[in-house]
Amino acid sequence: MKLYLTYLSIHIKSQMQYKASLFLTMLGQFLVSFSAFLGMYFMFARFHAVEGFSFAEVLLCFATVLMAFSLAECFARGFDGFARVLANGEFDRILVRPRSEVLQVLASRFELSRAGRLLQAVAVFLYAIPASGVVWTADKVLTLTLMVVCGTLVFSGLFVIYAALCFFTTEGLEFMNIFTDGGREFGAYPFSVYGKDVLRFLTFVIPLALFQYYPFLYLVGRSESIWYMLLPLVSLLFLVPCRLLFKIGLRHYKSTGS
Repeated sequence: MKLYLTYLSIHIKSQMQYKASLFLTMLGQFLVSFSAFLGMYFMFARFHAVEGFSFAEVLLCFATVLMAFSLAECFARGFDGFARVLANGEFDRILVRPRSEVLQVLASRFELSRAGRLLQAVAVFLYAIPASGVVWTADKVLTLTLMVVCGTLVFSGLFVIYAALCFFTTEGLEFMNIFTDGGREFGAYPFSVYGKDVLRFLTFVIPLALFQYYPFLYLVGRSESIWYMLLPLVSLLFLVPCRLLFKIGLRHYKSTGS
């Protein structure tokens, strides 16, 4: 942990050397996500509800997924850029160091600029939490916390899968963006609005619904099942195959010779 914090400190100091560039990049990230918020605002101005969910309730989904994705992008960005690490031979240097490969890849890149999205998620939370009508008891606060924390880890797991596939392809596979960036965009609404088949897939294959849809139902009072509150913890099982796939890729790795 100490080594990771050292890496983190180095990245922050280097990015703070160009404060204007950092600020403008953060602003750009904020505005890109803000366009999604405006789309939701204008839609609800016309239709008022989606499957019985109010605008303030849906904003809880939007802010939860946006915050989880932003945190994953900030701290797990090294896996998202793993194709470049393989292609230029940097991974060979990682292998000869006496530290975990996962730790080194994780710490190889930190995107402070992604805080632009994170700030928007915080702003939306500040509006949605009091406006949603949720009675914020201790169990509801715990539910929301689990949604964000476990969502961050699930999105990080998707970045690990992306990196693991690069062992076999060298180039990054763009279809993974369906589950990362696509998961962020579609997660702005409760996943049930996309139909039962999509909901099943996002429950049993890519467990985005386990930290978004089901605990959200408990949060807004659509379900009283305590299991719905705990399902974000079940989504962490997804990290096991993510780690195994990375290990399999590592065993099949052959140096690029760069």
